[in-house]
Amino acid sequence: MASSNIIWHKPVVKRADREWLNGHKSTILWFTGLSGAGKSTLAHAVESRLLQLGCRTFVFDGDNVRHGLCADLGFSKEDRSENIRRIGEMCKLFVEAGVIALTAFISPFRQDRQRARDLVAEGDFLEIYCQAPLAICEQRDVKGLYKRARAGEIPEFTGISSPYEAPEIPELVVNTGTQDIEESVAMVINLLKSRSIILD
Repeated sequence: MASSNIIWHKPVVKRADREWLNGHKSTILWFTGLSGAGKSTLAHAVESRLLQLGCRTFVFDGDNVRHGLCADLGFSKEDRSENIRRIGEMCKLFVEAGVIALTAFISPFRQDRQRARDLVAEGDFLEIYCQAPLAICEQRDVKGLYKRARAGEIPEFTGISSPYEAPEIPELVVNTGTQDIEESVAMVINLLKSRSIILD
């Protein structure tokens, strides 16, 4: 619970000032999907394209965040919710910094994703569903996680012993199961252009 002695300090330099300096608007691109659906691959490819366009960006990758900011969390439902809460708060700060924040997390529960969305203004949270069938994700299984989950070695593994709640009305659905990376990146860039976040 927050202390009553904490007072919000209003900044002199505002988000609009930073966006003007950057030459683009800030937003959150929230990539969600099963393990192996291609979230990290797509997020980093989109960031590379945005860099070419002169945009200021940062990717919050699920595994990387758990090495530091969320190193104290496990994979229970409660810990997963806390993981997403922290990321949502961090992304909110990056939006205020004028940056395009990209996240690559399974974030399996709709309630947690909605809570992250509710932290920012309408239009600042763009949910991108990386849609890939479980069978394809298991075929990829670069980390061997599905195999271990099937063997009962990883409890509460999303898609096997724990549910994944697909987005009901995402801003974008990308078929990462069959679509090539160039086409997927183009879809995300077009979304940003259609929202006037980056210039056409």
